[in-house]
Amino acid sequence: MRIKIYVIVGLSLLSSMVIAQPDRWQQKIKYHINVNMDVVKNRFSGTEKIDYTNNSTDTLKRVFFHLYWNAFQPNSSMDVRSRELGKTRLNEPNPKRDYDGLDWDARVKDRISKLTPSEIGYQKVSAIIVNGVAQKLIEHETILEVVLAKPILPKSTISLEVNFEAQVPLQVRRSGRDNKEGVRYSMSQWYPKMVEYDYQGWNANPYVAREFYGVWGDYNVQITIDKNYMVTAGGDLLNANQIGFGYEVGPVKIAPPAGSTITWKWQANNVHDFMWAADPSYKMITRKTANGPLIRMVYKAGDENEVNWQKMADTCALAYPIIAKNFGAYPYKTYTFVQGGDGGMEYPMATLLKSSSIGTAIHEWMHTWYQMMMGSNEALYPWLDEGFTDYASTRVLAELRNTPGFWYADDYKSYFNLVKSGYEEPASTHADHYNTNFAYGIASYSKGSIFIEQLGYIVGDAVRDKILLEYYHTWKYKHPNPSDFIRVAEKVSGMELDWYKEYWINSTKYIDYAVGDISLLDGKTAITIKRLGKMPMPIDVLITYKDGSQEVHYIPLNLMYGSKPNENRLTRLDHAEWRWTHPDYQFTTSRSIQDIKSIEIDPSSRLADLNRTNNKLVIPE
Repeated sequence: MRIKIYVIVGLSLLSSMVIAQPDRWQQKIKYHINVNMDVVKNRFSGTEKIDYTNNSTDTLKRVFFHLYWNAFQPNSSMDVRSRELGKTRLNEPNPKRDYDGLDWDARVKDRISKLTPSEIGYQKVSAIIVNGVAQKLIEHETILEVVLAKPILPKSTISLEVNFEAQVPLQVRRSGRDNKEGVRYSMSQWYPKMVEYDYQGWNANPYVAREFYGVWGDYNVQITIDKNYMVTAGGDLLNANQIGFGYEVGPVKIAPPAGSTITWKWQANNVHDFMWAADPSYKMITRKTANGPLIRMVYKAGDENEVNWQKMADTCALAYPIIAKNFGAYPYKTYTFVQGGDGGMEYPMATLLKSSSIGTAIHEWMHTWYQMMMGSNEALYPWLDEGFTDYASTRVLAELRNTPGFWYADDYKSYFNLVKSGYEEPASTHADHYNTNFAYGIASYSKGSIFIEQLGYIVGDAVRDKILLEYYHTWKYKHPNPSDFIRVAEKVSGMELDWYKEYWINSTKYIDYAVGDISLLDGKTAITIKRLGKMPMPIDVLITYKDGSQEVHYIPLNLMYGSKPNENRLTRLDHAEWRWTHPDYQFTTSRSIQDIKSIEIDPSSRLADLNRTNNKLVIPE
């Protein structure tokens, strides 16, 4: 059901967002965080005042917090899990590529087990106070359970005061200090963060390896740090004209700080996380996009690739119109690319980047659409974020560079390698519970990307593009799940598509079709197509005749209850639906066998057919 929305100028993003699913309630949170950073000891103390609104119909007798940095300690779950996965040998070592052939995350390996007391990370909550009463705290490594003295009733708000301290770990994975590029602080997952409660209950996932899930809310963050450090963040700086460092607006004289520290005041509204970074040698450049956000590039001055940061800023500004056209508008005023972390990691309104790689930058930025705005549960549905992001970033870069050929060939190749390896697991596997990092990476990224590209094969590329925009408009800020996307796709396409999700995501059945026998039937040429794999699909068959003419024979799948529109100018002949229970299908053409030059299944290569060697039959002269 849709209801009309009246947008009142001046209201926040949250109050003006489209309510497409009124029965899908969302919890709401407001953070007021104050921290004091000691750049010598790499520690900080802090307080949080949290206003938490329970919009569910449930009475909550306890709440949970993430304490992510407790993972960066010897013998933690993250440490042991990494070392256990590293016992699986996937390939032979390659010293030239610094590759040992083992399955562990190369960024983590056994590094956590070797951290010294001054290098480990920790987050310690000393007290959580509600209405003057200290609540019972039970620590489960990276999850803090809070047993409430008084439950939170449905449709009510509670205020919590949190006192905590933390030590910044030596940078191992995503967050930390002193990474390989020399960035002092990459501050992600840095504060006690409330766990998301949704229609499936509490999502208290321990921090073992993967991604994140959070509550939509507003952040006011004050960071007091050495005056020589420049701070950047995913948000808006409220006291820019007192701080300077290039953030100031208009001609203003920045007064020198009275003491040895500066307090930076940040705000970010309608986001589900807040990241910041700090370094005494940070440098910032900006670019304005066409009808879009102000882009900031923050990187270490003197970086040998400094000219590439300039080029990356220009490229990202040029990319934005392509992004907005295909995937929807960016709703915030700024976006910041920050040098830091261990590769590339996305956060609301900002991302951490190891280097000035434009491919990584666009990929992380596209997470804004499929994680920061959709906010899907990455633990349960990693492909719904990583796969969609991989698809989108590949497309944006290809359009930007006018790249010829099939853009997704690498994703298809990776997926085929996974199937043939024997390590494949369903893409519906919980992100932390894959048996190998290898299977997780390809299922979430490549197979997830193919899900979208192959959807274009099923419904037509133009219809697929309408689906992606409708998904954005319908489900932004709503934590959609895979069925929510499928329902949008069904409504836009007019087809039934639940079978596609069940086969492609919830199973490891693969696609393999072959051109079979050719015979004469009632004066016509009869062509048999064979389904050798266990996953059924609609089929396009291109027949090329010796006189140079071509025609497409289209065979819809019975589970679709519909047909895609003709996608090209060739003559298309539509046939009766192929029932999924039947391994073979026969259709006819009025032309004789002697006229046929070749018969080819899916010349577009969008069908993820595991063995394409049997997809084309060339008739001998």
